[in-house]
Amino acid sequence: MSKNFIIKNATRDDIPTIFSFIKELAQYEKLEHEVVATPELLQETLFGDKAYAEVVIGYLDNSPVSFALYFHNYSTFLGRPGIYLEDLFVRPEFRGKGIGRRMLSYLGHLAKSRNCGRLEWWVLNWNKSAIDFYKTMGAKPMDEWTVFRVTEQSLDHLALTFEKDSL
Repeated sequence: MSKNFIIKNATRDDIPTIFSFIKELAQYEKLEHEVVATPELLQETLFGDKAYAEVVIGYLDNSPVSFALYFHNYSTFLGRPGIYLEDLFVRPEFRGKGIGRRMLSYLGHLAKSRNCGRLEWWVLNWNKSAIDFYKTMGAKPMDEWTVFRVTEQSLDHLALTFEKDSL
């Protein structure tokens, strides 16, 4: 790893860079059609009165080459917080240089310094290179779990059901 690589906490001034990384990640994952985030939403949700997540940016020779967006979750079984890594992205031309390893180890260090019991994330099943990389870092797939998600109309319906039941 180059000594010219540093990781910095993102600030409001980094919103254009963060947004660019999000679009690049979506393109890599073939999910561009799902990006509805805007710089304005990032301003509000990452740096507004209530920040919901944190971002670090990796710089090589003062140029942004990677980012990680994460937030705290909580394990009732451990009785401790954890860090959930929503996104880790290294620009393709900088892969294989130890940047992803450095970013992930930074998050591990951060988790330990915050007394977290775990660091976890999801990876798309087709992303074999990422899966192989994560395994070299000691990560273990949680194959016995199935992810469930409620969005859009289903989320609206779920919320309305609560409201109706509360009357």
